[in-house]
Amino acid sequence: MSKQPLLLIAAGGTGGHMFPAQALAEAMLLRGWRVKLSTDARGARYTQGFPHSTEIEEISSATFARGGLLAKAMVAPRLAVGAVSALFAFMRDRPSVVVGFGGYPTIPAMSAAYLMKLPRMIHEQNGILGRVNKIFAAKVDAIACGTWPTDLPDGVTGYHTGNPVRSAILERVEAGYISPGDYPMELLVIGGSQGAGILSDVIPPAIAGLPMDMLRNIRVSHQARDEDHERVTEFYAEQGINADVQPFFHDVPRRMTEAQLVISRAGASSVADLSVIGRPSILIPYAAATGDHQTANARGLVEAGGAIMIPESRLNVDAVTEQILSVLDNPEGAMQMARSAARFGKPDATEALVELVEGLTMKRQEE
Repeated sequence: MSKQPLLLIAAGGTGGHMFPAQALAEAMLLRGWRVKLSTDARGARYTQGFPHSTEIEEISSATFARGGLLAKAMVAPRLAVGAVSALFAFMRDRPSVVVGFGGYPTIPAMSAAYLMKLPRMIHEQNGILGRVNKIFAAKVDAIACGTWPTDLPDGVTGYHTGNPVRSAILERVEAGYISPGDYPMELLVIGGSQGAGILSDVIPPAIAGLPMDMLRNIRVSHQARDEDHERVTEFYAEQGINADVQPFFHDVPRRMTEAQLVISRAGASSVADLSVIGRPSILIPYAAATGDHQTANARGLVEAGGAIMIPESRLNVDAVTEQILSVLDNPEGAMQMARSAARFGKPDATEALVELVEGLTMKRQEE
């Protein structure tokens, strides 16, 4: 068996979980660790960005949030089978540290780590613990917090690390920003994996409502769900708007860097990316997010002057058109937003997380 220490990362199938996991994987591989990733089919969509030397294990997904009664009844047995499988896997190839980033694939790995008394920690991206992280909050050696302050259970201490970003984002730290003007401009619309339907309803007509002399300069990159793809594509085409509509962009870092304005949900990963690159944004928190955590995620960037927030309850075509115009028609203000966003960024978040992981290893060796 390899003498290299093994980091086991468990993360569920959203960018908010997977992107920080990828950042940690990249950093630990550079330090000579082996890295295994345990995820589900939804998370597998994000794995092509992971370094090739990451060992990827796809486990069957199980969540109480979707499916009928029978599907929900099968969740607990499936998670139990997953935990037993993880236990045997850990016995064959013992991890030095297990890190969970949330989502249901975290449950089997963290359960096995708890039973085997392995060094273990969780990373919470949002200001409010997710369902799975809440289960393990009192059963881990450390909790790394991406948003500060994070609402934690009594007696549980958190470490403010910030939210790690992928190397493709980190390479663009405070990338030069071109203010909007009378030349080609890029608009990036990203909705996250949940609740993106309303953005596909409101954002295209809001963009179409911009003055024609501005509109002719605009190219839109719009991330739309499969079920919305056709109608969004057709709408932009009918309006004569230059738009690239895709269900998933694998090159968000490039598109974000080139954008004069980003319209986005306020997922923790999106907020971290925007602030590290330093781009003006209009943030629309997902109203159904647990504990309204996306509003908590957005608040800091808005208060820093790097973003405009529109609550979903006040989301309409005219409001969005007005806010887009307020950025694209004000080059100096847009530049100030870009600078404010960059000042708010925490590009050293990955390093802080690495220190926690290595600290857990050293602590266990000393015991």
